[in-house]
Formats: sequence, C-alpha cells, structure tokens
Amino acid sequence: MKTVKMEDMNWPDIKKAIDEGFTTVVVGVGSTEQHGPHLPTKTDTIIGDMLALRFTIEWGKALQAKTIPVGCSEHHLAFPGTISLKAPTLKAIIADYSESLAKQGFKTIIYLPSHGGNFAAVKEAIQEQQAKFPELKIVGYTDLMGLMGCLFEISAEFGITQDEAGAHAGENETSLILAFADQLVREDRFAPGYLGPLGEKEVKLIIQEGMPALSKIGVLGDPTKASAKKGAVYLEKTVEFLIKEIKKQLE
Repeated sequence: MKTVKMEDMNWPDIKKAIDEGFTTVVVGVGSTEQHGPHLPTKTDTIIGDMLALRFTIEWGKALQAKTIPVGCSEHHLAFPGTISLKAPTLKAIIADYSESLAKQGFKTIIYLPSHGGNFAAVKEAIQEQQAKFPELKIVGYTDLMGLMGCLFEISAEFGITQDEAGAHAGENETSLILAFADQLVREDRFAPGYLGPLGEKEVKLIIQEGMPALSKIGVLGDPTKASAKKGAVYLEKTVEFLIKEIKKQLE
C-alpha cells in the first residue's frame, strides 16, 4: 500500500486491506486551540496526526482513521481561534467513530489523545464503547501524567528542564511542530511563558479561570530552545512509549 491513512485512500483499497488482515485502526484525538503567539491553533491535531500515523506504521497490519481535530479546550477560549467541545460532545463523536469502524470489520480500535483536556473524556468514552462492543478491543492511552512524564524524560536527555519543556507550547511541542510543520511556526515570536510549578493547584486555576490566569501569552514553558532535530526524537520515542503501553492493555 502507498499509505495507511484512510482519508487518503479509496474504499476498495481500504476493504482489500481489511480483508488482508489490517483490522486494527488508530485514531488521534487533537484540538483546535491557541498555542501561544508562535504556534498554530491546530498544534495538538498536527501532533496527534503524526503520532497516530507513526504508531500505525510501527504497529503493522493497521490503518489510520481521520484524526479528530477539535477537543475540550474551554480553558483556552479567552484566546481568539480556540474552538471547544463539551465533554459529552467529544464522547458522542468517539461513539460515532467506534460504531462506524465496528461496522467495517475492524477488530481493534486504538484512540490516542494528544491534548490534555481530552484525556478524561476519551477514557470515559473508551469504557462506554468497550461495553457496547464487547466483541471488539477498544483501547487508548489516557494517562496524561504518564505521557507528560515520557516527554519530560526525553527533554532531560537534551538538558531541557521540565519548566522549559512545559505543558503547553513550550520547548517540546514547539520542537515537534518545527519538525513536521515548520512553515507554521513564528520563530520571531518565541518567548518564555509561565515557568513555575505546575501542580494540582495551578492546573485547577487554569481550569477554573482559564489559561490567562497563569500565562498571559498562553504558553507554559520556554520555546526558545526548541529545534526540529529534537522534535524528530520526541516523536520517535513517544511512539515507542505508546506502543509499549497499548500492548500492555491488549495482553
């Protein structure tokens, strides 16, 4: 096959692939929200799409479904361009995805959220859909802190602190976009955002009062040390981590 991305394929080739054993399907779950003055609003969707594509290729005998491009981003609505779904809406979209894919012969559906605000809704949706389709395996990686820990470990290998790596539009996300969509990055606008602790108190503040309560420019971290070279490594090692974790769930 020339590609495993179903949105770039036609239905006869998709059917042929399924008939030949490509019965696992991977779905990225992104967002459309501000990512500081230097990154595009589709940052999480770009990252989610690349993670899902590389995951699909490395997994083998799998196809990639269209990445869900909008997620739960209410805490970013103070910034123009952000579009947010309510959690029940995102869960309904995942339910419709699952039902559609179940009818086409897929036996395993893997959801990979790439935006922190999506993780809780995706986890609930997976549980509900697995109960609805017990004959299928419906899984996903929904441990936000686990994913952040993976990224921070990679950052440390580059000598980047957790504060610099950041949880939103910092060094690691900026590196990923430089690696795969550098034409959308405004390097002339690189500036550090919030660089303090990001614990339960700070997260609660963001959720309740919105991102500007912690960062006026919408950045958690420091993009000034980002590079495309680092971004390629982030993608490779994050996919390795996700494959290992999803295999545990399927054992």
